[in-house]
Amino acid sequence: MKIVIPGGTGQLGGVLDRALTAAGHQVVVLTRNARRAREVRWDGERLGAWAAEIDGSDAVINLAGRSVSCRYTPANLREMMDSRVDSARVVGEAIAAADRPPQVWLQMSTATYYAHRFDAANDEATGRPGGSEPDVPAYWGYSVDIARNWEAELDRADTPATRKIALRTAMVMAPERGGTFDVLSWLVRLGLGGPVAGGAQYVSWIHDTDFVRAVEFLIDRQDLAGPVNLAAPEPLPHRELMRGLRQAWGVPLGLPATRWMAELGAFALRSDTELLLKSRRVVPGRLLEAGFAFEHPRWPQAARELTRRARAARHGGAGG
Repeated sequence: MKIVIPGGTGQLGGVLDRALTAAGHQVVVLTRNARRAREVRWDGERLGAWAAEIDGSDAVINLAGRSVSCRYTPANLREMMDSRVDSARVVGEAIAAADRPPQVWLQMSTATYYAHRFDAANDEATGRPGGSEPDVPAYWGYSVDIARNWEAELDRADTPATRKIALRTAMVMAPERGGTFDVLSWLVRLGLGGPVAGGAQYVSWIHDTDFVRAVEFLIDRQDLAGPVNLAAPEPLPHRELMRGLRQAWGVPLGLPATRWMAELGAFALRSDTELLLKSRRVVPGRLLEAGFAFEHPRWPQAARELTRRARAARHGGAGG
């Protein structure tokens, strides 16, 4: 297949690009800074020559959007919103104008769509949308608005010949430097990998291998459309996530952090505490119903496999 990945130069784009190319597909990446032969320049806002890559392609996987790993200032939140909504809009325009539109459009979304909750898991059918929870920072609602507007642009696109799927994606755990797993592992190795603010908040995650496999599954399954949760079937409290990661790295203890300590740490890392403190208890209802089988459904085993690959990469090995 020919698969076009707008915004495909980040960590997730790299994971998909390598896996899909290795599987024999022709992958074209749309990026603001094209450097390789398979990269084509676009601005994520306006139609241009890049739209010819979508015309005649088999699938589009739109990952474009400003990274959430930043301070949630008003300017950054606006850029996060605009970059997602604008890119989804212009991808829809390119598909609508194509003489041979792709069969499927996978649009990145986020598990942040769902409410901050502890009592029950959110699946696609019964999950509670976020934005109106009591006793949470107001800007958490803005993050939910970003998810809603992102998906609304997908729904609004007039592309009747193209199946559309919103990928409500949890934290993708991959061993590459700079990603979520790498940052958490760094904290563990420093002895700081204890629970944050008590650690009762749930973390939803997905192993990078299962992320790729789920994307391939959704491309192939012509009966699936609409929102799909990309998350392992067993979310777990933050304290258990960090315990499993410490065990994988062979680190016996991790200092806990209070909420204000987390604020200081997030400020130093130029990130935001919502990524740590919001309880994302999300499960993959539609994937499981459709018969998708996870290779890494449970965190302790997934953490050991990711740690093995991270160690191999640090020592120059292939790491599987």
